[in-house]
Amino acid sequence: MYDVIVIGGGPAGLTAGIYCARAMLKTLLLEKETLGGQAAKTPIIENYPGFPEGIEGVNLIERMVEQTKKFGVEIAIEVVEKIILSNGDKIIRTDKKEYQTKAVIIATGSRYKELGVPGEKELVGRGVSYCAICDGPLFRNRIVGVVGGGDSALTEAIYLSKIAQKVYLIHRRDQFRAARSIQEKISTINNIETILNKLVKSIKGEKRLESIIIVDKNSNQESELKLNGLFIYVGFLPNTDFIKGLINLDETGYVITDENLETNISGVFAAGDVRKKTLRQIATAVGDGAMAAIMAERYLGQG
Repeated sequence: MYDVIVIGGGPAGLTAGIYCARAMLKTLLLEKETLGGQAAKTPIIENYPGFPEGIEGVNLIERMVEQTKKFGVEIAIEVVEKIILSNGDKIIRTDKKEYQTKAVIIATGSRYKELGVPGEKELVGRGVSYCAICDGPLFRNRIVGVVGGGDSALTEAIYLSKIAQKVYLIHRRDQFRAARSIQEKISTINNIETILNKLVKSIKGEKRLESIIIVDKNSNQESELKLNGLFIYVGFLPNTDFIKGLINLDETGYVITDENLETNISGVFAAGDVRKKTLRQIATAVGDGAMAAIMAERYLGQG
């Protein structure tokens, strides 16, 4: 029996684990893949307090994990398949075993959204990628495209500009949604070319990506762009499939919580990018993790 089980090992989950363990709660953190989530795949983080020169995502996560372990949080790499309610307690069923706990903090974050165009699925890993820090080095001195207009897309384009010969930054609107500071940085990099008001219609290639077909939103005219690699950053989908039917979700699948980050199930909280909120940043995920842990501690104290 655990006091708290945290599901998810990104910044929100790691912070929740730290706060729970420091409160002397027996805490287990379950992560299905690699600790750190999207943050660990971010090349450089410049807006997290305390690092004026910026810090690589993987380095920031390494420090968080070290701190989590220091306070005695148990960590297991397992896939959570279901949460079962049992006489006030909760049973967490994974692909390996079952755990019993009094409180749960869901911090499973989100995953990259696909474009949903012909050729995308077929060429994943063969030129199509959703992670520049993972696959960028494979395209040294090659020509690549980045699709998207938010912070992630522009940040990854900057990272790729240091590796690739040429980076096309393709966005469906007439202006980017990224922070002004990132946009200004883009404008100073010679090997990044912006392509606005264009949609990716299809991705072409036999054994590997060879080109993409883009459509002008105004004229509806199609054109072909020769590429060696394509990196897609068009949003995220919450990792909430395992709680559908149990936890209240909004129309896009994000967890609905109250002001104390509690879900519709007493003793089940949500933190970070998985929950419905306005801003999804590492700083807000960390804040959510702290809040959810303190609310879980109060919930247990009332019991």
